[in-house]
Amino acid sequence: MEQYALEARNVCKRFKEHVAVSDVDLTVVPGRVHGLLGPNGAGKTTLLRVLLGLVRRDTGSVHLLGRPLDFAEPLPDGVAGFVETPAFYSYLTGRHNLTLLARLDAHKETTNAVVDDVIERVGLASHAGIAVAKYSAGMRQRLGLAGALLRSPRLLLLDEPTSSLDPASAAEVRALVRGIAAAGATVVLSSHDMPEVEQLCSSLTFLRAGRVVFSGAVGDLRALATGAVHVMRTSDDQRAFEIVSQMRGVRVEAAPAGAGLELSAQGTLLDDCVLALAAHGVAVRVLEPRTRSLEELFFQLSRETTLEDDARSTSHPPHVVS
Repeated sequence: MEQYALEARNVCKRFKEHVAVSDVDLTVVPGRVHGLLGPNGAGKTTLLRVLLGLVRRDTGSVHLLGRPLDFAEPLPDGVAGFVETPAFYSYLTGRHNLTLLARLDAHKETTNAVVDDVIERVGLASHAGIAVAKYSAGMRQRLGLAGALLRSPRLLLLDEPTSSLDPASAAEVRALVRGIAAAGATVVLSSHDMPEVEQLCSSLTFLRAGRVVFSGAVGDLRALATGAVHVMRTSDDQRAFEIVSQMRGVRVEAAPAGAGLELSAQGTLLDDCVLALAAHGVAVRVLEPRTRSLEELFFQLSRETTLEDDARSTSHPPHVVS
């Protein structure tokens, strides 16, 4: 088995003066679902285009399933995916479009049974004989996934695979992605849906302004978070808020739905809060850690990176890419 299903090193891509991807390193081990996250304009789609050989990178190297990616060569066997909204011949049926896609892999024998199988897997069996012009956006998304599955991928690269899907259909696609990974394939997917990433991905990469802000396991990201969050309920939450808000190094705010207070504090500061409340006659009745969502961690990471960028820009002249 390859050490990495996907390995990208120092990948850069620019469009005239705009640097879309800058010195990106990305490694994904086999059998993992890896999330690619970031705000709009972060470079996620450009990076996926580079990895699928749709856009020529300016610098760097890419290996897919252990083979170097050459822009002039076909995509290696076992690699598939799509970027943005999949495009099809709208006047042809879903099945006919997939049959044409299968013929593009001329060296592979793709039978009608294989086409029917991927149609069934993505839940389009009842619409396979209908012209794509009559498909909803979600159905086109499923058809794109079916087209990728025709290659029996061991590495599947997906750009917003549940975009435009209703909740039930999105859940089905997530289940399909889990099944693909459970069978030993590697999946790399971009998404704006943080809960979806938390459900699917064991590792992830955050991009911001074309650069990698974080890459690693979800647990490693949580370990980087500054200031653990605790939920606290007291005998007098209003008085507790007034007391704790005066303490340095502690952030306090009302918990959602009036469920007590949320404290962010490091080290012994949490103990200091409890002692200070006791000294003022406020009893602490509940104090428990709250697991931060990926969305919270991402925004924290983005804020910290922005501050670092601002500090760098004020202490060094701007770097001009030539």
